[in-house]
Amino acid sequence: MVVLSVEEIAKSYGDRLLFEDVTFALSRDDRVGLIGVNGSGKSTLLRVLIGDQLPDDGRIARSNDARIEYLAQEPELDPAKTALEVVLTGGPKAFEVVRQYEEACQRLAESPQDETAIDEMTELSEKMDRVDGWNVETEAKSILSRLGMDDPNKPVSTMSGGQRKRVALARALVRPSDLLILDEPTNHLDVDVVSWLEGYLAHRTSGLLLITHDRYFLDRVTNVILELADRTIYRHRGNYSDFIQARQKRHEELRKKEKKRAKLAKKELEWLRRGPKARGTKAKARKQRAKKLLNTRYEVEDESVEIDTVERRLGKKVIVAEDIEKSRKNQILIDGFTYRVDRRDRLGIVGPNGVGKSTLLDIIAGRLMPDAGTVERGQTVAIGYYDQQTEDLDPTVRVHDYVTEVANRVPTSDGWMTASQMLELFLFDKQKQWTVIEKLSGGERRRLYLLRILMSQPNVLLLDEPTNDLDVDTLTVLEDYLDDFQGAVIAVSHDRYFLDRTVEHLLAFRGDGEIEEIPGNYSYYAERLERERRLRAKEEAEQRAREREMEGAQKTSRDDEPRTLSYRERRELENLEGQIEELEARLAQIDEEMVEQAANYEAVAELDDEKTTLNAELEESIERWMELSEIADGAL
Repeated sequence: MVVLSVEEIAKSYGDRLLFEDVTFALSRDDRVGLIGVNGSGKSTLLRVLIGDQLPDDGRIARSNDARIEYLAQEPELDPAKTALEVVLTGGPKAFEVVRQYEEACQRLAESPQDETAIDEMTELSEKMDRVDGWNVETEAKSILSRLGMDDPNKPVSTMSGGQRKRVALARALVRPSDLLILDEPTNHLDVDVVSWLEGYLAHRTSGLLLITHDRYFLDRVTNVILELADRTIYRHRGNYSDFIQARQKRHEELRKKEKKRAKLAKKELEWLRRGPKARGTKAKARKQRAKKLLNTRYEVEDESVEIDTVERRLGKKVIVAEDIEKSRKNQILIDGFTYRVDRRDRLGIVGPNGVGKSTLLDIIAGRLMPDAGTVERGQTVAIGYYDQQTEDLDPTVRVHDYVTEVANRVPTSDGWMTASQMLELFLFDKQKQWTVIEKLSGGERRRLYLLRILMSQPNVLLLDEPTNDLDVDTLTVLEDYLDDFQGAVIAVSHDRYFLDRTVEHLLAFRGDGEIEEIPGNYSYYAERLERERRLRAKEEAEQRAREREMEGAQKTSRDDEPRTLSYRERRELENLEGQIEELEARLAQIDEEMVEQAANYEAVAELDDEKTTLNAELEESIERWMELSEIADGAL
C-alpha cells in the first residue's frame, strides 16, 4: 500500500534552492532513513511531506485513508497539559475515553464521596471496556516510562526541552499510523532508551521515515536510504552500510565519466581553437557536440568536511580532579570523584539524563565550581568545549565575523589556512559566509560552532553530545580528526557508534554520585549491562516466586472463604493467557535458533541466557494464572 508519493517537487529557502525534481513514493513496507548534510533541507522536506509547508513546484499525493504521524525536531506542546494528556489528546476515540477516565479519577480522588463522580467513573469504566481503553492507557503509560517519563501527570510547563521531545515521541508512537515520520528521534535519549526504541521500531508494522545521525540505529531499523544531495533525492535499497557502498560506487562511476569527458573535451577544445569553418552538416554537428561536451560536467559534489588543524603543545600535566563532590537540589551528582586526564586520553562519559554528566564537564572546564575537592589544570592546557547550548551564537552576527573573532587564520599540516578557506571546507560557500547566523539551519549552526572551537587550536577537547544535530558525513570526518588529534578527548554521548569509534574507556554514572571507570568502548559496556540485567531479572523472578509461596502458605492457614476476582485481576487473568502463549512460542523459536547457531558459541550462550530468563518468566506466569483461575472457578 502506497501511503504517500511525491512527483517533481521543489523547494527554496529565500534565494537558496534546497531541492528540485524530487520524486519518490513511501509504502507501509518501507523503513526509510533520510540523510544529507546539515542545511540540505531534510527537515524542510519532512514538513513539505506532511503539509506544514507547500512545495514551490510539483505534486504530493497522500492516500485518503492513510494515517500519518509526525515528530518534529522541536515539537510544540500545550504547557497547560500533562504528559499523559499530550499523548492522548487528538487521537482515536479510545484515546479520548482514556483521557476522560484519567480526569474522572483525579476528580474522584479529590471528592471520594461525590455520588456524581462515582456515577461518572462507573459509566466511563464501561466505556473503557467497550473501546479497549485499558490497553490504551497501559500502553501510553508504558511507552512514556520507557522513554524516561516515569510521571505521566508531570505538567508540560515544568519540563525541559529534552523531556518535551520524549513526550512528543511517545505521542507519535502510541497513535496508530500507516506512516510514522520522525525528525531526530534519538536526540535527548539515553543509550538504553535508544536501544529500546530501535527494537520497538524494528518490529513495528507501519511505514517509517526518519532523520537521525545514529548510524547503528540506521543500520538496524531501515531498509531504504533516501540521500538528499545535489539538490535531489537518491534512493538506495538497504540499510546505512549498504548505502555507503552504493554511494561510493556511484561517485566512482561519476568520476570515471568526468575523466572520460575531460579527455574528449580537451581534444574538442583544440579543434575549436583551430577555428574550423562549420560549413558542412557534419562540421556543424561536431561543433555543437563539442560545445555541449565542454558545458557538461559529471561532478561529484564534495559535501564532506575536512578538518586539518594543528593543536598547541601540551605539557605533561593536563587536568587532575581530586575528591570532587557536587549536589543539585538535594540530589547528589558527584561523590568523591578522582581522575587524572592523560595527554592522549580518549574518555567517554555515559549514564541516564540528569545524573550529572554535563556538570562534570563544566567542572573540568572551570565553568562550575565543585562543592568540595579540587581541579588542577596544566599551564599549557587549552580547552575547546563543544557544549550542547551554543549560547554564544549571536543570530545577528555574520558567519565570517563569528569565526574571525577567534582567529583570521590557523596553522595546518601543510602551512596556513585563512578563516574563509576553513569555512569553505566546512561547506560555507562565499555567499553563505556573509549571511547572518539566524539564517542557518540548526545543524549548520552546530557545524559552525565546531569550526570556531577547532580554530582556537585546543589541545584538550570536551565534547558534550557532539552527535546531536550534526550530519553523519560531518561526524565521520570529526571521528577521523580525533584519530589524529594529539591532545586529550573527553566526550559525553549517547551515540553508540561514536563511542565505539572514538573512546578507549568510559566513566559510567551509576546514580547517587557514584561514577565507575570501565575499560573498553561502549559495546563492551553494553554487553556487561545486558548480563547484569538478565541476572537481576532471574533473581527478581525467583524472589517473586518465593513471595507467592509464602502468601500461599499464609492463605491456606486462614479460613477457606471463597472470593471473587477484582476487575483488575480479571484483566490480569485474560492477559496472562496471551503472555503464556507468547513465551512458549519464543522458547520454541530459541530452540530452533540454537540448532542453527550451533557453531557460534557466543550466539548460543546469549540464547541460553535468554532461555533461562524466559523459562523463569513462564513458570511465574503459569503459577499466577493457576492462582487466579482457581479463584475464578471457586466463585462460579
